Amino acid sequence: MTEQTRIDRLVGEHAAKLSERLLAHRTQLFPPDAHKQLRRFTSGEVADLLGVKDAYLRKLSLEGRGPQPETGPGGRRLYTPDDIMALRRLLEQGAKVPGTYLPGRRTHPDGTRDHLQVITVINFKGGSGKTTTAAHLAQKTALDGYRVLAIDLDPQASLSALHGFQPEFDLLDGGTLYDAIRYDEPVALREVIRKTYFTNLDLIPGNLDLMEFEHDTPRVLAARSGQMFFTRIAEKLAEVEADYDLVIIDCPPQLGFLTMSALSAATAVLVTVHPQMLDVMSMCQFLLMTSNLLGVVADAGGNMEYDWLRYVITRYEPGDGPQNQMVSFMRALFGEHVLNHTVLKSTAISDAGITKQTLYEIDKAQFTRATYDRAMESLNAVNGEIEGLIQKAWGRG
Repeated sequence: MTEQTRIDRLVGEHAAKLSERLLAHRTQLFPPDAHKQLRRFTSGEVADLLGVKDAYLRKLSLEGRGPQPETGPGGRRLYTPDDIMALRRLLEQGAKVPGTYLPGRRTHPDGTRDHLQVITVINFKGGSGKTTTAAHLAQKTALDGYRVLAIDLDPQASLSALHGFQPEFDLLDGGTLYDAIRYDEPVALREVIRKTYFTNLDLIPGNLDLMEFEHDTPRVLAARSGQMFFTRIAEKLAEVEADYDLVIIDCPPQLGFLTMSALSAATAVLVTVHPQMLDVMSMCQFLLMTSNLLGVVADAGGNMEYDWLRYVITRYEPGDGPQNQMVSFMRALFGEHVLNHTVLKSTAISDAGITKQTLYEIDKAQFTRATYDRAMESLNAVNGEIEGLIQKAWGRG
């Protein structure tokens, strides 16, 4: 007779062992009293971010204008993220077109102001590159001068881990969006916002507490208390509306009450798609359920008006014939709703994730130049296309 094991005990043992190893891994990467810091950027990287010539940055430095860079090995000039933002403010003063270097929201002559852009990143199936897409979008827009709030709405909290937060160690007393949207004694949103090591990028981390919202909402609906679950995120974002240009929400890979509330708060939707038949079939089911459920939310007064909705192809391998067929199929079916650019599958992106970093954080010297440049070009193209949609929603470009 084979030995039987109680699944709850086995899973508990595995969880304890994994948690212990993860803590040891984090301690090795970052001592207990340490915080993640962003590397310095070379003058060439800064010139690309600002859209100017490297020689012009050197001229500013020699004239004593703007922040003075550090000098690294070989005489390389190195800038901090704060330096990049200071350069943006300096260059904006002499810009012929307003917003050239500070592209965020503006107040118009009639007193109206560009609306806060709330972008939800969603997919029903795990492994579609959802969190990777959200993280790189948040970081790139912050580097480009936008004031960004990233929200980790996924109880698995991968976006939080990428930014140096380990939920089972750092959020023992709460600190997720659940604390702000719970039905009883919610806190102010500012109480759960954390600064990150990226200038212009704040984060609301996630953990398993977020699942409580999924458990609480049916009880509230059954009680007919009059509290609407789908308005809770939008109402909380209104508290900090003036502080940000963009909010980027990394949704859980399921269509629950959290995701529906995020979609109701959104002004734009980004759907990540891995171009494989099983993934596209899963997305089809997701879209059908989303349409049905959000139709009910709309009938109940929820906001379902979006500036744009786009599908972004992720983990794309151009040499893969079936993937190319699937991409062509989606472009024929959805037209302009599929982004022109794709996120390529890259060892540079996946290897950076092993050390809880994105491609915008990691030193490119750790990769072959061709591998790094190819991945970075792909990410920048996708994020640039999204930034174009943001600007268009504000009536620019």
